[in-house]
Amino acid sequence: MPPSSGTSDSDAPRPARTPGWEPRDPTLGTPPPPAPKRRRPRRVLRTLFGLLLLGTLLLAGAFAAGYLLVEIPPANAAALAQSNVYLYRDGSPLARDGEVNRENVRLDRVPLTVRQAVLAAEDRDFHSSRAVDPKAMVRAAWNTVTGKGRQSGSTITQQYVKNYYLGQEQTLTRKAKEFFIAIKLGREKSKEEILQGYLNTSYFGRNAYGIQAAARAYYGKDVEELDTAEGAYLASLLKAPSAYDVTTHPENRAKAVARWHYVLDGMVTERRLTPAARAAARFPTPQTARPATGLSGQRGYLVQAVEEYLTDHGVVDEKTLAGGGFRITTTLEPAKQDALVQAVEERVMTRLDPAGAPADRFVRVGAAAVDPANGKVLAMYGGVDYTQQYVNNATRRDYQVGSTFKPFVFTAAVQRGAQTQHGEPITPYTVYDGNNRRPVEGWNGNPYDPANEDDESYGEIAVGTATDLSVNAVYAQMAVDVGPGHVRRTAIALGLPHATPDLTASPSIALGPATASVLDMATAYATLAAHGRHGTYTLVESLSRDGQELEVPAAEARQAVSREAADTTTSILRSVVETGTGTAAQAAGRPAAGKTGTAEDDKAAWFAGYTPELATVVAMMGQDPESGRQEPLYGALGQPRINGGGEPAEIWARFTREALAGTAPRDFELQVMPGAERLPPLPPMPDVPAAPDASDVPAAPEASEVSETPEESYELGEAGPGAAPRSPGPAPSAVRQ
Repeated sequence: MPPSSGTSDSDAPRPARTPGWEPRDPTLGTPPPPAPKRRRPRRVLRTLFGLLLLGTLLLAGAFAAGYLLVEIPPANAAALAQSNVYLYRDGSPLARDGEVNRENVRLDRVPLTVRQAVLAAEDRDFHSSRAVDPKAMVRAAWNTVTGKGRQSGSTITQQYVKNYYLGQEQTLTRKAKEFFIAIKLGREKSKEEILQGYLNTSYFGRNAYGIQAAARAYYGKDVEELDTAEGAYLASLLKAPSAYDVTTHPENRAKAVARWHYVLDGMVTERRLTPAARAAARFPTPQTARPATGLSGQRGYLVQAVEEYLTDHGVVDEKTLAGGGFRITTTLEPAKQDALVQAVEERVMTRLDPAGAPADRFVRVGAAAVDPANGKVLAMYGGVDYTQQYVNNATRRDYQVGSTFKPFVFTAAVQRGAQTQHGEPITPYTVYDGNNRRPVEGWNGNPYDPANEDDESYGEIAVGTATDLSVNAVYAQMAVDVGPGHVRRTAIALGLPHATPDLTASPSIALGPATASVLDMATAYATLAAHGRHGTYTLVESLSRDGQELEVPAAEARQAVSREAADTTTSILRSVVETGTGTAAQAAGRPAAGKTGTAEDDKAAWFAGYTPELATVVAMMGQDPESGRQEPLYGALGQPRINGGGEPAEIWARFTREALAGTAPRDFELQVMPGAERLPPLPPMPDVPAAPDASDVPAAPEASEVSETPEESYELGEAGPGAAPRSPGPAPSAVRQ
């Protein structure tokens, strides 16, 4: 081989084939050419495809399992909880009870622009999209993970599910349930039903759940009255209720206003608001946050009375009422309610000095005013504060009504055409023996000789004058002449309940041992003011629940006693105000009729009076705040004794003057019994000291009325003058007046 020339063996020329050379026989095992290599990408794709298919199958299985296993649950208790909302007659808020401030409303009560504002804020594709939005959920999850802020990615349907069926906890389990329930709900409920539920369950801050409560909390109006700008602000609160409340967090005002602009701009984008209307909108600053309208002050007494009315009259049972959701418009008028409270405060409550006068700690006041035309209760005073004294002094039935009962005896006499024991018709002119401790005649039971106030004897005295001076001897005899059973029936016809305690058919019935409530007596006196026409009292103007109007029994008026009987009674009660024990009522400045009364041992003092437009009864009561025992009012307000012609009549006068301010005084249009147009002249008043610090015209002190009430001894349908008792009860005890 020639020497190397610097080239490699591979570059050397190959030797020429030797002649006669042949390829090797294939059978001799010549190696085949190498196989081509497999491509790795294809293998990866196949693996990924397999995993994707498996994942899809797993997800589909999980979805199917979740859809089948997750049922739509019952609503949670918090979502169902509502307050009962109480309104004055004019629709202004009175009170609400319950811990959750919510009042459900139908969707048609929510203005269209308010609904559109909520959608612009929370879910602009609500009407066209599905119940869930997976893309939004993924986007929200990504933003949360990457620190761009926690976002829910939930549609309105999902938010409604969370509010109504589940809870607010942030867990995967809850989110999974929310997802499947929302899908099912979207198939079973309409968009309108879901939006209505969402608006009623969403939290808007200020303890307001639902759009109606929010409208009240932020703007002091019902949802129907919201305008577009106000609706947009409430919609903006849904993102951050407390933070966007510009009155409680003024430092966040800029953010809240920016959110409000975002909502309005969204409405323009969705063509729900014109650019011109958008440009004209001004930020509607809400009212300052106010304490919840709970049950403090008079509100609790009023709510209690309304609830008792609804349950006692069978309108709604107690359990259902306690479930909440009722919207109750009462007959109470705010101006008159305020006037009554102010009158009590001025004449009694601000003058109490328990440290200087121990009896002042016993003082309680109850009052009620009724419209004679329809029996509607217009105002009520239940006590100093419902959170301090729970018993409603206007509706309690445990204090004697005293001589305020006497007019019912005279009404019964005229109604029945009764006569005295000597056969003389009973009229305002009829003369009776008014001497102290005179035994009644014609009573077949045990002897009964009631005492007059201060044991005063009057000799022969006309009925009208005896009414002015509240002479017990005269009225006890008159009750026997009329028939105690008939007196009882007349009192019930006028308005006292059948079950009034101590309303027994005996001579003592005339002196007021019955323990009716202030409201009962106001109803009865309203019947006299209405010329004998009685309508069952009512405290409720209208009632609804969840937007559905419920029926409230109409007060069916009836002629309880003849107009002649009622009007003749009014004529002698006018004299009580003009010249008798109720002269303090003259301060009302208009024609009035009334009667004073005092309970046993001065434990209560009453004034019951009326004008043609308004019947009001006021009572001062004595009760030990610790033991609950009834206590005399001797020494209260620094006075030797409290009588109906003092503070109760003064409260009545001040309230009546304010309640009827701005209306022209009306005189009574009376149709009295023949010969009753003019009453006999009033004899000189007995020489008794007037109560200190009473009215401009001093009133005679009222009496204490003590009575043992026997079992009813007359058959109510047959009672009459001289009628024999069926089963005489024990003898009535002496009664002072």
